[in-house]
Amino acid sequence: MNMNTLKFEPEGWNNEITKVDKSNLKTYMESNETLQGLVKNCDDNYNLYVNFENGLVGKIPREEVEAIKTEEDGLPKTNLCVGKVNKFVQFKIKDVEKDEIILSRKQVQKEAINWVKNDLKVGEKVDGIVKNIKPYGAFIEIGGGIVGLAHIEDLSVARIKSPYERLKIGQKLEVVIKSINREQGKVILSYKELLGSWEENASKFKIGSKVKGKVRETEKNKNGIFIELTPNLVGMAEYEDGLEYGQDIDVYIKKIDYNRKKVKLLIV
Repeated sequence: MNMNTLKFEPEGWNNEITKVDKSNLKTYMESNETLQGLVKNCDDNYNLYVNFENGLVGKIPREEVEAIKTEEDGLPKTNLCVGKVNKFVQFKIKDVEKDEIILSRKQVQKEAINWVKNDLKVGEKVDGIVKNIKPYGAFIEIGGGIVGLAHIEDLSVARIKSPYERLKIGQKLEVVIKSINREQGKVILSYKELLGSWEENASKFKIGSKVKGKVRETEKNKNGIFIELTPNLVGMAEYEDGLEYGQDIDVYIKKIDYNRKKVKLLIV
């Protein structure tokens, strides 16, 4: 897996472990290739250990674990080191000292930071893995330990109350680069564009058909009530009392207006 390209892969994207043994150690080190392994242990000094072929073990010293989230002394936070156990990490072989193989995850992250600052483009699609979810959005790794934020309003056209309604931690998905702060290396992501256009979603439904919908609004308003048909397609029906947010209901497709991009529904 060579990461020295425009597009990085998130750690654990393909679940592949690079086969490392004595025959290819020197080659990997000279080529500066990015490899991937599974962390098996974290010692009392917060060094990480990766098992290779034929009993070989690689060591990621604490100072080589992280280039992004560090303490004031430049070392990664201890909880980040411990949290890497049984997780995939990407690294480069930095040095071989007799029986000790020194690895660096930090070098991979520095390359990824340069990728964000110099090569990544707004509107580009990238692979991502959901790492954390907050009420306001989801943190998604897009490669080399770089994590971007997808705000809740960028996860769905239909209004949702929680990102958990669309995503789950560990989920693999494609996302779109919405904006980049190149000075700080921060990335804002969007997911809703990849759920299909309004026309694509509307074409899956026929006027007069009975389908399942999900209530996305419970307050009465003059226009009606919004019903989600798919994550990127919302229709409107006349308001009815007693409906709850997220409730599954049956609706008839009354009208599909492609010019105005509106769907009129009738609650069964």
